This record gives sequence, C-alpha cells and structure tokens, in this order.
Amino acid sequence: MNQIIGAASILLAATLANAQDAPMRFKSTEVVPGIYMLEGDGGFAGGNIGLLVGDEHIVLVDDGLEPFAPALIDAVAEVAGRPIDFVINTHIHGDHIGGNAALSVEGATIVAHDNTRSRLIADAEFGPGGLPVMTFSDAVTFHVNGHEAFIFHIEAAHTDGDAVIHYRNVNVIQAGDIMFNHLFPFIDLDNGGTVDGYIAGQQRILMMADDETIIIPGHGPLATRADLARDLDVLIDCKARIKALVDQGKNESEVRAANPLAVYHEGWNWDFITTERMTQTLYRDLRSEQPN
Repeated sequence: MNQIIGAASILLAATLANAQDAPMRFKSTEVVPGIYMLEGDGGFAGGNIGLLVGDEHIVLVDDGLEPFAPALIDAVAEVAGRPIDFVINTHIHGDHIGGNAALSVEGATIVAHDNTRSRLIADAEFGPGGLPVMTFSDAVTFHVNGHEAFIFHIEAAHTDGDAVIHYRNVNVIQAGDIMFNHLFPFIDLDNGGTVDGYIAGQQRILMMADDETIIIPGHGPLATRADLARDLDVLIDCKARIKALVDQGKNESEVRAANPLAVYHEGWNWDFITTERMTQTLYRDLRSEQPN
C-alpha cells in the first residue's frame, strides 16, 4: 500500500463500512470570530480542518478525505458564503489533502511545504491534480481578513513536511498532526518523521502558547496548552520506557512482550495507533538511532 495514503485508506475503509450509505456532513465550530474548525458529523471525514473567513479571502487548512470533498465544499459555502481561495496543507497524508484536486478545480490555490510537494510528485498514485502550486521552505505569513497567519515548518516530526499555523493576533494555533489530542500519535517514519522531531515540534508549540491559547489538533477535540503538555509528557515517558528495554538489549519481540506502554493503553490506544503499534514505532525509531 502506498505509504502516503495508507493511513487514510485504512481509516476511510472503516468509515465507509460503517456509513451505511448515510451522506457525510461537516459540522463547524467557531473557535474565535472568523476562524472555524470543521470535522465530520457522524463519521470520519479526515483530520480536523481549519477555515478562515472574512471579506478578503477564504482560506482552508487541510481538506479531509477525497470522497467527501463535495460535502466539504458545501459546508464551506454555508459558513463563508463563497468559494475557497487558498488551501494550506499541513502535510502529505490523504486524510488531510484528499480534497486538493477537487478544490483546485474549483479555483483554490494549494499551499504547502517544499517537502510535501516533492513527496506528492514522487507518489505515482497521487497524480498531478491538486499538487501545491505555492511552497515555502521555512515559513510564510498570510495577512488576510485582519489576521496574521504565520505558517512555519516543523522538521522531521510527524513527516518531513509538517506545517503549523499560528494566528498570532487571536492566540489560536492549528497544529496539524503534531497533535493527536489524548491519543497515541502517528509518527510516520517512512515519510521523514522522527520521535525526537515530534517531541521538539510539540515543545516549540508549547513555547508559543499560553494558558489562553486555543489549539486545533490534527485529530481530536479542540485543545489547550495543558492538553498539549500532557500529550508531550506521555510521549516522552513512552519513549523512556521503550529505551530502557532497548538499552538492556531486548529485541522487538521481547519489548512487545513486556508491554511497557500498558499503563497508557486504556486512555491512549485507538483504532489506528494501538498500544502495540506505538511500541513498534518507538522501538524502530530508537533502533535507527543506534550505531551499526
């Protein structure tokens, strides 16, 4: 299975199997005036979507899974009253960029990090439709609708092309998949992600936030700085638990048998990143750090 769209495909299959032909709808939550979070209503439609509305331009941050792009277009029109001008991709995964092709046909300009475009070009299954046409290497700022949206790159974290959006004047941060709120995170080692980079990315966001900051995570409900600090502490502890066994010379089977993350299973295990898969990811990442 293609590494870029694999995660989204698994989640989409589960969604469609349970949908029973019910049409997908999106619900919107106004985070602050003019900024909304959109999410699937009654099923998984992809990662959380940000929407910036105003008199100048309509800006979407991520666009969910491909089959639900028409429903997303309708939802944005209902909230914004007109079509989308810009789409910012936070990374390459299909549950965040699946609507790119449909939205570009509608006239939206796709924006992403350089590495996101490069990986999509290399992905034979993605095709030319919906490729980002504007890219950045470190950061770019949108000055639109009275907002200052600072978009910056987080290196080698969830992937190697992650973008985070900081609405500086209203204290809102859209973290993309640098945050899975109260869930084990997906760290995509095959597409440039690393555990230490993910930790560093969360630490950077924490430094930008205060107790009043509202965080739109890639998955899960709206979050606070305290929620992100909790998630970071859990990831750091999970890595330490696996590292202790790796340092003892345990192989992967032995580490899995020891079940070192059992303490977090009840609260953090979920359909895609189970406790076992989180253990495997941490073990693989730690083994890659060791000299041959």
